[in-house]
Amino acid sequence: MPSPTVQLGFAVLVAAAVLGEYYDRRALGVVVVVLLLPELDTLTGWVLAGAHRALLHNLLLVAAASGLLYYDTRVRDQSWLRERYGDWGVRVAVAALFAHVFAHVLLDYAHLEGVNLFYPVVDAFYHLEGELYLSTDEGLVQTFVEFVDPQASGQVVDAGRTGTTENVHVDSPVDPENEGPDGRPERRFPVAVYGWQLYLIAVGLFTAGAKRLQGDPPGDR
Repeated sequence: MPSPTVQLGFAVLVAAAVLGEYYDRRALGVVVVVLLLPELDTLTGWVLAGAHRALLHNLLLVAAASGLLYYDTRVRDQSWLRERYGDWGVRVAVAALFAHVFAHVLLDYAHLEGVNLFYPVVDAFYHLEGELYLSTDEGLVQTFVEFVDPQASGQVVDAGRTGTTENVHVDSPVDPENEGPDGRPERRFPVAVYGWQLYLIAVGLFTAGAKRLQGDPPGDR
């Protein structure tokens, strides 16, 4: 899976873009906590097979949180969140939700075995994999979602399904799958395993440092 450092690098970029003038250490701290919370489902993997990337990584939780946030801030006569934390709280909640979706769930969706997107309603892991290009010979080609012969494969649409909680295990330091030379489980704590991941961490650190050093425009002083 993309390491938490990679997710944090991406989350800083999302937070900086969404928070705007409300960006501060406290807001970033809330975003980071929300970002890392889904990894708690690695612990449940000891008692619930396939829980990692299913229990807390699905889009149903995102839909529920989005609906609750919309109801509180747009439908209710008095918003509990705005009344308690002001506009800062609303903007931070939106930034945290965006970071959770784009810097964690969907980033995992494009890595290894993917994510159980609609768990527990639909028990199916999906992995975003394929290519999209324009060819002078073939025209526009995309392989992310393919229509296949049901007689040959038993399915009509292939959207990158990799399995269910019964047969998919996403390796993690808490619940490792690989064995070391001595036969014991090998626990790896990745920082960056590809060049783009190291680059994303570096850009996130640069953005955090730049926001920290950024002052008010001369006209606002």
